[in-house]
Amino acid sequence: MNNLNTPLIDTQITDEATQWAIMHGVAIKNADGTARHCPFSIAPMTMKRRVYEHLLKVTPILTKLISNVSEDHAFLSSSLSNMSKADPFFGRLLWMHEQIHGTQDAPKTAKRQPLLLMRTDYMDDRQQGAKVIEFNGIAAGMGPFGQRANELHDFMRRQWPKTYQDWIESPTAMPAQNQCLEQLAHAITTAGQKVRDEFGEEGKPTFLMVVQKDEDNVYDQHLLEVALQARGIRTVRRTFHQLSTQLSSGENKRLMLENVGALDVVYLRAGYQFLDYFAPELMEPNCCATLSQIRVFIEQHNVAVNATVSQQLATSKTMQMLLTMMETQSLTQWGLTEEEAVLVNSVLADMLPISQKRIEWFENDAIKQDWVLKNQGEGGGHCVFGEDISVTLQSLKPEDYDAWALMQRLYPHERERPTVAVRNGEQTQVDDLVSEIGLFTAFFNGKPVTELDGYAGYLVRSKPAKENEGGIHSGKGILDSITLVD
Repeated sequence: MNNLNTPLIDTQITDEATQWAIMHGVAIKNADGTARHCPFSIAPMTMKRRVYEHLLKVTPILTKLISNVSEDHAFLSSSLSNMSKADPFFGRLLWMHEQIHGTQDAPKTAKRQPLLLMRTDYMDDRQQGAKVIEFNGIAAGMGPFGQRANELHDFMRRQWPKTYQDWIESPTAMPAQNQCLEQLAHAITTAGQKVRDEFGEEGKPTFLMVVQKDEDNVYDQHLLEVALQARGIRTVRRTFHQLSTQLSSGENKRLMLENVGALDVVYLRAGYQFLDYFAPELMEPNCCATLSQIRVFIEQHNVAVNATVSQQLATSKTMQMLLTMMETQSLTQWGLTEEEAVLVNSVLADMLPISQKRIEWFENDAIKQDWVLKNQGEGGGHCVFGEDISVTLQSLKPEDYDAWALMQRLYPHERERPTVAVRNGEQTQVDDLVSEIGLFTAFFNGKPVTELDGYAGYLVRSKPAKENEGGIHSGKGILDSITLVD
């Protein structure tokens, strides 16, 4: 990445593009209450149409698989037991899962209706083709930003066609449509209306978004809320701490919120880390028990929920590894046809559990640059690369092994032409941009619930190839979009 003193393109263009971004909510909140635009590329990436269409076909099948696995409560408990002992946070999740669903000997029936809004992240590897990086089943955000990135690039194409053509990878490429905002709103509305109809109540559903205190990614969240409000839905926002004193039970297990009334959909943008449940002012003898219990309480009511505790467990790195290691035929036990199971296997990258023998193999025989070491954490900062893997593996105690996994490292295609990244209003030329593609899907009670057979839209985050962290907030990532070539 090379910073240049002279502008790469007319600053009038980037000034107007950053103003467009702010005006359309493509922004991050600063600590002082002001906002800055999300970093973005000046022109979209290019992807082969056949690769894109393959991902559109396979991703809803992956979601069907995860949806069915998440409702196989005995399998979740048994297969994740060892990992939950190695990772305290997942130990807490499995404890919550048992409270909601009971044990194999004494099962309970949970009232909640599962709404799986999932983002499956891929990289298109140079040799292996497109492979899954991870499943995101909780707080799977930035779908609205994905759609806005498409619209920003369309704005660039119409307003400054020459500049757009100068920096686009292929002048004949066609934009891939992205209706993520509309499709997610459609899915949530459909689920909420079904719950409301079951209670025989008139009017539009009420939607609760569970958020983190002092969240900086509020604009992505608000874009979804605005799309829901346009459909007549009332939206409310609360933290777990606020909910600890505001939730109650109504008749027939109706979930009630103080000063609001009945809730039809609960959507968690928090809850994927211990910090979200940490409340020192409660002076708990057992950390995080009170706020984590809120999720148990919610799931004991007849309300559409994303993410359920079981969905969060089913999208863990360990579950991803277990599914990857299974024979194709084994995947059919969760409602997949053999053809669908083959499609799923086509996008799963190799993953390996950690053991003393595996560590010895890694030290003596493995090509270290071909692997990534991952723990169970969500978001950036949870991956270890190259020689650092050896250091981390040597530091692990045997009781820690089950919290970690080795995964085949993916080396995606670098963009064939340089592009311009715009961050904090400044232009930077990037010569080696690579992209991570997240496809959104929505299933309700195990069935696709978008107008596109479960597919909802996509998010592209691009970064310089030499950078390991590609997050928009914490890494070197920039928002991007897709154009297709034959």
